[in-house]
Amino acid sequence: MSIRPLDGVRVLELGNYIAAPTAGRILGDFGAEVIKVERPGAGDELRNWRLYGGDTSMLFRTVNRNKKSITLDLRTEQGREIVLELIRHCDVLLENFRPGMLEKWGLGPEVLDAANPRLVITRISAYGQTGPLSDRPGFAAVAEAVGGLRELVGDPDRPPVRVGVSIGDSIAGIYAAFGTVMALFQRERTADAPVTLGERIIDVALNEAILSVMESLVPDYLAYGINRERVGGRMEGIAPSNAYPCSDGASIIIGGNGDAIFQRYMQVIERADLAADPDLRDNAGRWRHRERLDAAIAEWTIRHTRDEALAILEAAAIPCGPIYTAADIVADEQYRARDMIQPFAVDVGEPEPKVVGFPGIVPVIGGRSLPIREVGPDLGAHTREVLAEVLGMSEADIDAVATA
Repeated sequence: MSIRPLDGVRVLELGNYIAAPTAGRILGDFGAEVIKVERPGAGDELRNWRLYGGDTSMLFRTVNRNKKSITLDLRTEQGREIVLELIRHCDVLLENFRPGMLEKWGLGPEVLDAANPRLVITRISAYGQTGPLSDRPGFAAVAEAVGGLRELVGDPDRPPVRVGVSIGDSIAGIYAAFGTVMALFQRERTADAPVTLGERIIDVALNEAILSVMESLVPDYLAYGINRERVGGRMEGIAPSNAYPCSDGASIIIGGNGDAIFQRYMQVIERADLAADPDLRDNAGRWRHRERLDAAIAEWTIRHTRDEALAILEAAAIPCGPIYTAADIVADEQYRARDMIQPFAVDVGEPEPKVVGFPGIVPVIGGRSLPIREVGPDLGAHTREVLAEVLGMSEADIDAVATA
């Protein structure tokens, strides 16, 4: 029997793109019933992002797994009335519209609270629901810049670059899921004393989610006047830790910045002179001499293939690893052992469905990833089921909604 800590929790997701749908995915992964409301005809725009075949992208199938899709037009009074009726049967509302949009539709927090005084309302936006910038729109790319991340990514002699995924949206989605579970926990723990509306509104800002993972960026500036700068593949103030080339054209990551590890590391690369150098005995000294250290390490790695270098380093307990592609991940025995790639037959625009592996559920409970129940659904696949089972609507009424 699968472990599903959130069994019995029902979530209504009014989310588009990645942030709120990521929160919904996490809640759904652990057993919540997540009802995703999409626009009739078009649906979530993510359905067409990185679409290489078929009519639904693997990105959508991934981010919106373990959910039900219904179609409602929130621009119509009928659509909003049905949402309000669904709210009466839900524990959580997730949304990532521009602040003020729910209120404009007559679905603001006070209205939702009147319909369901136990509802947790989780809101994700560019800058939060309050403050001078709250009404501005914004995607993760902007949040990553404003939150301080973009300035640190890339090489110092080139403009800042972006990491290869929508990290701002994903981090915000994780915080939104965590905040939602906290609010549910508080609600259940204080069942005899109703939780106020303000305590049931979870307000996640994309830029603040990024700021929260920037470690001591701001304190370092305020304490020492230090503005951190881009340092390429390194991490400011930590050495030696970088990517190094191998003889077969691959590169590997080696993190030898711990004091004891550094001593073993230098012996492994046959540089006892560096292990004995008093200027390199602590991390501050190694950071000052990072160019010399990286050159010495690269001279060693380039004499070995990727697998040879990793085997030697691992035998000496030096933290290291390959730089994986998607193909490497699929073939990796560690991911396989924990069910972190799970196969599903999906439409990819070919005559027959294709078996595609999807990333497993994190965190692991019970030693292996929980099973994914379903990948992201077809548009409106559950409209009839949800409206009939949750609201008790008749087939005729559902037909009227579906054809509106």
